[in-house]
Amino acid sequence: MTFQITYLLGPLVGGVIGYVTNEIAIRMLFRPHRAKYIFGIHVPFTPGIIPKERGRIAAAVGQAISENLMNRDVLERTLLSDEMVNRLGDSVDRMVARQQANGETLEQLLRHYLTRDELQAVVEQTSHGLATLIEKKLNDERLGQTIARQAMAAAREKMHHTMGGILTDALGINKMVEQLTGPAEQLLARHINDIMAHHAADMAASMLDGEAAHLLSQPVCQLLKGHEEQLANLRPTAVGLYRTVINERLPRMLAALDISRVIENRINEMDMMEQEHIILDVMKKELRAVVWLGALLGFVIGIVNALC
Repeated sequence: MTFQITYLLGPLVGGVIGYVTNEIAIRMLFRPHRAKYIFGIHVPFTPGIIPKERGRIAAAVGQAISENLMNRDVLERTLLSDEMVNRLGDSVDRMVARQQANGETLEQLLRHYLTRDELQAVVEQTSHGLATLIEKKLNDERLGQTIARQAMAAAREKMHHTMGGILTDALGINKMVEQLTGPAEQLLARHINDIMAHHAADMAASMLDGEAAHLLSQPVCQLLKGHEEQLANLRPTAVGLYRTVINERLPRMLAALDISRVIENRINEMDMMEQEHIILDVMKKELRAVVWLGALLGFVIGIVNALC
């Protein structure tokens, strides 16, 4: 009986030692979180390996992720994959179909995203911008010249049609009209430009008066009617814009973002206890396997020692 216990005790002790030592080794990866001192003398193996090398580990992890997992090639391949592009296109199609059947007014739709004050500010800003643009166009000197030229051409055509070409040629009216056309156009153009200079702002305001309120009161589905061709082009337009942004802007975005530095800073900012919980949660199964492997090896070594 004593002989059997002796043979069994060695493997059991070896297994326990293997289990305990591996458990301690895993704990020492994280603990203690800070260096310990006794009478001013630094205690060896404090802090734990990960807390002690956190800065270096954070830099290495950040660099590894930025170079291998989130580099330009990987992100472009992922973001421009057929799945992502089709998902974007399908989202655009669903949005268009939803708005084509949307009975809400434009104001109600916008109120989902803007407060009343924000919407009012947008309307006022847009109206002011359009009024300024119209006023600028009305104040363009070329407008008066264009209107005068067209008016004189229409007058000549009407006179020619009324009096007949042969009669106007016989009376020399055509020649006289041609001589008067230049000065008349200039005079009319100056008069039109003078009117625009004094009244362009009022004219622009009157053009937009009530239009914003009328537009906001229209159902979205009604506003989209008659624009089926443009709506059909939204999907290829959105996909093309998306591809352009990824191809042309992604390198700059990655350079500005500096993923390696962001990850490094985040790891360094995390509380050590939080890091320990995250790593243990992710690798709990694997770390338990390491502990039990230590127990198994200790048990096997115990058996070998007992047999030798």
